[in-house]
Amino acid sequence: MTQHASPPRDTAGPTPPAGRLPGRRGLPARADVRTLSLLGVLAALVGIGGVTEPDAFLDTRNLQLVLTQASVIGVVTVGMTFVITSGGIDLSVGAVVALASVWATTVATQEYGFAGILFTAVVVGLGCGLVNGLLIAYGGMVPFVATLAMLASARGLALQITDGKTQIVTVDGILRLGERDSYVLGLPPLVLVFAGVTVLGRLLLNGTTFGRRTVAVGGNAEAARLAGIDVRRQRLYLYLLSGLCCGIAAFLLIVLSGSGQNTNGNLYELDAIAAAIIGGTLLSGGRGTVTGSVLGVLIFTTITNIFALNNLQSDVQQIAKGAIIVAAVLVQRRSASTS
Repeated sequence: MTQHASPPRDTAGPTPPAGRLPGRRGLPARADVRTLSLLGVLAALVGIGGVTEPDAFLDTRNLQLVLTQASVIGVVTVGMTFVITSGGIDLSVGAVVALASVWATTVATQEYGFAGILFTAVVVGLGCGLVNGLLIAYGGMVPFVATLAMLASARGLALQITDGKTQIVTVDGILRLGERDSYVLGLPPLVLVFAGVTVLGRLLLNGTTFGRRTVAVGGNAEAARLAGIDVRRQRLYLYLLSGLCCGIAAFLLIVLSGSGQNTNGNLYELDAIAAAIIGGTLLSGGRGTVTGSVLGVLIFTTITNIFALNNLQSDVQQIAKGAIIVAAVLVQRRSASTS
């Protein structure tokens, strides 16, 4: 009796549908481990602060201060996370925050009250993001060069607007947001805004087509283009998103300080990039996590607070931050080589 050979079994798994990019296996598990590790580091820092300065560090007002200080740079970091995930970089975020804050606090703008200040800050941030996006996506400029040029231009314009002087806010609605009477469930309004931006950013990156396209562009722009993604338009949207986050952060900074200064946002670009990297966002693109980036911000802010309470010099603090960044990059490289 003739026996028919059974057809060979496919051991490679199902073929991904046309127009879709295959995902990497094991990423959720690694992301969970990374998040737990960051939470462990943050818990250790809280423990150190509680041991070295228990009365000052664990005081409710100090913890509120840590969260408030993390809010401004945290909003910037959420936008930076999207840009880095796409394989780009934005060196102009600190300068854009400064420009938006001083433009929104001029005497002419303050005449329009609360809404005028908020609107101006957001529009200036979006405008700078639009310029960055057009230069990079449609002008073919390297992100490093384009955003570096924006950094210099925005800082120069901020200095020109203020003439080197501090612009004091006189709008009651803005000033009241910084008072304890405006706290909700013991949390300052700035923290609530930061929490809202974080939740929306996480949903956008992890649960929408926009987020999947961002990851695809960062992983392999040419493959994303062949899969039907308009890479240039996606990059434009991402820099607009970064600019929007800068505008929101500028408004929060105005509320926090009650003023606008051309020195606002100094080194925000470095802090945002560092927080995103230690949070698990891949510097070369293709992987990003808003949750990790926010934990990175909280870790850096907590370190700064502990150093300040213990009267340690800022240069030691910068060395510690640098060591953390180097360690995070080395871990990323090792993880990438074993994946």
